[in-house]
Amino acid sequence: METLIVTGASRGIGAEVALLAAARGYSVAVNFAHDQSGAESITRQIVSAGGVARAIQADVSREQDVLRLFSETEQTFGPIRALVNNAAITGGFARVENVTAAIIDEVFRINVLGAMLCAREAVRRMSTKRGGAGGAIVNISSLAARTGGSGEWVHYAASKGAIDSFTIGLAREVAEEGIRVNAVAPGLVETGLHAASGEPGRLDRISPSIPMRRAGTVSEIAEGVLWLLSPAASYVTGSILEIGGGR
Repeated sequence: METLIVTGASRGIGAEVALLAAARGYSVAVNFAHDQSGAESITRQIVSAGGVARAIQADVSREQDVLRLFSETEQTFGPIRALVNNAAITGGFARVENVTAAIIDEVFRINVLGAMLCAREAVRRMSTKRGGAGGAIVNISSLAARTGGSGEWVHYAASKGAIDSFTIGLAREVAEEGIRVNAVAPGLVETGLHAASGEPGRLDRISPSIPMRRAGTVSEIAEGVLWLLSPAASYVTGSILEIGGGR
């Protein structure tokens, strides 16, 4: 049974990835920063279905928390073979002329610094050059990295553009060390993110502009993530898998 860390797994895409991964045989570290009840709920669902999981608190924007997350995961489940960097915030809706330095800083600390710190710790454990057995990393990006997020959240889109660049660069850096690194870039997805960002009607507003005329589901995104983690994607690295209904 391979060990997987899913950051930001208390709800939304991260929660669905954790549930699906556990159903497919992974031991899952269900990471959360603040939503303990959500993470424990996901963990209970996994365990009640016969899976293996543990909720572990860690703010990925804090280096010491990341070190503890990896240490506790190893102590609980053994060697880490997979990582899904999902933890992220949008920073809310704002034009660039109105966004604050504090929001930009928080978005990049969680979305970019957090992902890079977690990937660093994963590579240190997975790399065959360091005695590891290899593994796979999937970063959760966004179609906003390509579309730009203008008029809504350019700050968020820019953080996901950084994730795309990081994915490609790290993939090439560790390709000979038994580690595959890819990203999934979701489009419009049915989650609580839109309401939390201040526009609960965003799904209805944008769906008609999508070629498939609907938002995606978290299960559709999770399937893409699990495929990239699996042996079925053994020759895939440095790729950005867009799951956005043709948008």
